[in-house]
Amino acid sequence: MEALFSLLKEYEQEMIDIRRHLHEHPELSYHEVYTPAYIAEYHQKLGHEVRTGVGGRGVVATLRGSKPGKTVALRADFDALAIQEENDIPYKSKVDGVMHACGHDGHTATLLVLAKALNKLQADIEGNIVFIHQFAEELSPGGAIAMIEDGCLEGVDVIFGTHLWATEPVGNIMINAGPLMAAADQFDITIQGKGGHGSEPHMTKDAIMIGAQFITNVQQIVSRRVNPLHPAVVSVCNFVAQNPFNVIADTVKLSGTARTFHDEARDLIEKEIGNVIQASCQMVGASYDYRFKRGYPAVVNHKEETDFIIKHAEQIEEVQQVRICDPIMGGEDFAYYLQHVKGAFFFTGAMDPNWEEVYPHHHPKFNIDERSLLIAAKTLGTASLNYLKNESVEIKQESLINE
Repeated sequence: MEALFSLLKEYEQEMIDIRRHLHEHPELSYHEVYTPAYIAEYHQKLGHEVRTGVGGRGVVATLRGSKPGKTVALRADFDALAIQEENDIPYKSKVDGVMHACGHDGHTATLLVLAKALNKLQADIEGNIVFIHQFAEELSPGGAIAMIEDGCLEGVDVIFGTHLWATEPVGNIMINAGPLMAAADQFDITIQGKGGHGSEPHMTKDAIMIGAQFITNVQQIVSRRVNPLHPAVVSVCNFVAQNPFNVIADTVKLSGTARTFHDEARDLIEKEIGNVIQASCQMVGASYDYRFKRGYPAVVNHKEETDFIIKHAEQIEEVQQVRICDPIMGGEDFAYYLQHVKGAFFFTGAMDPNWEEVYPHHHPKFNIDERSLLIAAKTLGTASLNYLKNESVEIKQESLINE
């Protein structure tokens, strides 16, 4: 560990430089061209086995130790968001309307430089380390499931990953055994009423009124239908009805998201949204179209691997606190990896406590404290090496999907 930490400290500025370079050149989900090429070239120069185009645009690099052993996978995502950056920084995005507003540039920089440091220790490594560089985390169906289908987890015994978290102070690690992040689903509804003049409402089927009733009534799903011990969220986030001031709308479009941790609640919410919109439209004889699109499942950490991360994170000098956190309602397609092999996902604090204003993920002024990169690299690195030293529990290689 001392050798790894020394190397990572030596390479810390390179990690920051890579992060800033990627920040200047963001690419949207499913449109990544430059970034995967940059990643592949970096690993090729290190002499790693490299597969490109995995699942579409993913990159998988393998570092084989000097002796046989288990295989650890580490994952980082690299896509950006359709957001115009508002930060006044030297490395501001050079792509109009696109920015790294979620920390994926930092994830990639962390994993690349960690790979470089681990490469220097190859003679002492028993087993293999697989670096999974994933495309399209931000946009369902996401890159994880396609990369898994293309074999990125073949032979892998355990997987670890982290997300830089800009609203948690740098030096903190947050993790939780069991559910950590929610299943993230989308619903879209079109209400078809009958428009007319605002002075003759009795001649219409007011789509805006129907939509308003739906929004009010749909909140009862969580408060009155879902088991209160099962956290859930149903939010209508878009309501479109563009008409002149004196015209009653005949058509309204709504969309929103549902977040759950339990399959029972997920199934119930999908069904009940349909029941609510049906009843709302039947009251006035309007029609509707309802579509429920299932996104990523819940991220569910395995307990033994979670405890393993906690144990080794607490030994890192820069880590001030390892905190068991409440599950959050954000979604992440790291969930798919954990359905196939055991592992754990955690948050690495990336907020400077001295900042006057803190901007959340997906905000035009999102940024991170770059000291978090070294902490993330050390945490992933020490977990990997200690796991390969057989300090871990025995990990089954077979798929866990049916467990």
